[in-house]
Amino acid sequence: MDFGTNEEYISRLAIGQGLLAVYLECYGDFSGEVKILEREEAAIDFDKFDHIVEGGLNVPSGLVQILDCPNSHVEWEMKVPPGKYRARIYSSNLASVIGDSGDDYYKIELWPDTNLERKVLKQLLR
Repeated sequence: MDFGTNEEYISRLAIGQGLLAVYLECYGDFSGEVKILEREEAAIDFDKFDHIVEGGLNVPSGLVQILDCPNSHVEWEMKVPPGKYRARIYSSNLASVIGDSGDDYYKIELWPDTNLERKVLKQLLR
């Protein structure tokens, strides 16, 4: 699948068959966390993050993986019950990135949900 549409770039999230591609600010190492939830976290601290976007992911295999780009090396994986999930990606400290590195931080929350559409909850302003 080809990524790189203007909508994907602006939303910082591309959705493909069985995958989500998150647009990071840096090209080097970054920090982050992944949380598997039973249900959507209703409380969002919008002031704490530069950008927040959601998208859906079909996981028929029950295996969720995070791969680096461009090498597709598995950086993290976890077994979940097979099904459809919603992912919320929080991005912060994006202005710290200069060149290939910075202190950008990403938090991903994943919970069972049938909504697979992309939705920007907070847009990064440049």
